[in-house]
Amino acid sequence: MHLTRFTDYSIRVLLYLATKGEQRTTITEIAETFSISRNHLMKIVQELHQKEYLKAIRGKHGGLWLNRAPELIRLGALIRDTEQEMALVECFRDNNACVITPSCRLKPILNDALEAFLGVLDNYTLADLLHGRQSKLAALMRIPTANV
Repeated sequence: MHLTRFTDYSIRVLLYLATKGEQRTTITEIAETFSISRNHLMKIVQELHQKEYLKAIRGKHGGLWLNRAPELIRLGALIRDTEQEMALVECFRDNNACVITPSCRLKPILNDALEAFLGVLDNYTLADLLHGRQSKLAALMRIPTANV
């Protein structure tokens, strides 16, 4: 299983916001912290806002912040929400042209593996990524510790 950059960056955005706490932040701050294209990050933030992971308000007094407590953001659900395609192999797709599909046992095995992968991630939350590491993460992301 390979997660897309979109999902990777989504996790980073939410981790940044969780580390920052209640203080609002900007797309520019996050983009500079992770050296991510601001335009790409805008698309990610828009989707995370639409899926109610974060709040986003434009303007002088706007900014970004988490919409849910980190304890309520399950990593499995986040990955399901941000990955566009979970097809591990061709036979998972609608346009499957693999000639051995009618007799192949790989698809149900890979489906079980994918469900197990996501099931493990369902046991963890954004808060688990922060646990005991918030100060270190704040330092690495150059977030002043007064905000943490």
